[in-house]
Amino acid sequence: MNKLAQLDRQFVWHPFTQMRDWLQREPIVIAEGRGAILRDIHGREYLDANASIWTNLHGHNHPQINAAIRRQLAKIAHSSALGLANEPASLLAAKLVKTANPHSALRVPRLNKVFFSDDGSTALEVALKLAYEFARRAGRNKQPAFLSLEGAYHGDTVGAVALGHIDLFHRSYSGLLFKTDKVMSPYCYRCPFNRAKPERADAREYRKCHWECIGKVEQNFSAQRKKGNSYAAFVFEPLIQGAAGMIPQPPGWLKRATDIARGHGTLLIADEVMTGFGRTGGPNSGLRTPDSEPVFASHQEGLQPDFLCLAKGLTGGYLPMAATLTTQDIFNAFLGRYDEFKTFFHGHSYTANQLGASAALASLEILQSPESIRARQGLERNLQEELQTLWTLPNVGDIRQVGLMAGIELVKNWRTREPFGLRERAGIRVCEAMARRGVLTRPIGSVIVLMPPYCATRTQVRRMVAALGDSVRTAFGQDTR
Repeated sequence: MNKLAQLDRQFVWHPFTQMRDWLQREPIVIAEGRGAILRDIHGREYLDANASIWTNLHGHNHPQINAAIRRQLAKIAHSSALGLANEPASLLAAKLVKTANPHSALRVPRLNKVFFSDDGSTALEVALKLAYEFARRAGRNKQPAFLSLEGAYHGDTVGAVALGHIDLFHRSYSGLLFKTDKVMSPYCYRCPFNRAKPERADAREYRKCHWECIGKVEQNFSAQRKKGNSYAAFVFEPLIQGAAGMIPQPPGWLKRATDIARGHGTLLIADEVMTGFGRTGGPNSGLRTPDSEPVFASHQEGLQPDFLCLAKGLTGGYLPMAATLTTQDIFNAFLGRYDEFKTFFHGHSYTANQLGASAALASLEILQSPESIRARQGLERNLQEELQTLWTLPNVGDIRQVGLMAGIELVKNWRTREPFGLRERAGIRVCEAMARRGVLTRPIGSVIVLMPPYCATRTQVRRMVAALGDSVRTAFGQDTR
């Protein structure tokens, strides 16, 4: 076994990893990457089919981002944001505000203040604390409450965990958490109100229901109002929930749900840690043209939240950095004399880090170029076409694509939708087989995620999907021809 692999097994504790299983084999040790390709210490090449856990936008070793970091590194790598400003963070804040307010139809509320932090969890933690204290200071709620979706995942800090509703992840920490409410998620494939029999298509396309899921949202808000304590904020991932199992929302659901929240005087927190920076494409967006498309998923349904939480792709997948955008009204609630202590008492040592901000500025410049937009639109079409080949597999129950990301749900039989149990390790087995075929991704239970970097070619996408198909056949004992 390679020395680096031995050191990893001896000293490193990996996130979301069953370490007993990890210690039974030699890990893949990544040494370098370029574009959509990763290379390990033995020289083997792999396609990065989940963009290095949903972070990498433009590919590894991108010359434009590399150059931006080198230029900044020649000046200074980091200085404190506590009482000091810096050039790249100031420029990035202005750029994010401009990008987050793209269209006259989205003028209200205007997002014009940026609080920088380190990752998706902290971006949500910032929004949660700001919404909580704003509700109290504005006299809206003495005990602010929060609503999020069934199956929600918003990070691993204590406040973000409290917003989550995945028992497997969060049950252990229940004694540390404050209570939040959950409302039904629009999981069309497994919705109890969907009367449609299984078909070989995305369940959103053939569902038969009466929007009962929206009725549940209204019930939650009405019940909370009767308690005399309206929700301070409604927290959601727009268009698709990631760690819940790549659960997409049918067109129109988000607008209906957030209109209900607005009608009850509730603030909106959009968790775009995964969905931001072009990941959701834009086929149903009136803002899309051949040379422009919405950068954020919220805007695809004409929605402007009160808090926009960003991370993952913010720096193009290079450095840990996050941002929480909010409004002037919320900012004003924290203004006062020094001795009033209205300060927002929250921060991080590496807030507004210059290297991260420089990478983010370069990434945004690439993202908004006509060449990148056209490439993403082509990648979205290519991914959609290749995914159709998987419908022939009896263990593929649902294929859910939103823009440049897809979730393929594995089942025992597509005609019955019978799920695999966790002990059967269906998703893990398929991903292990994909790695042997030179494609790296990571499952969410029995859902295989495909989320390639935007630079992935049609040939590379075809290889990713073909490896998935062959691995499903191998894992479940089918012919691999």
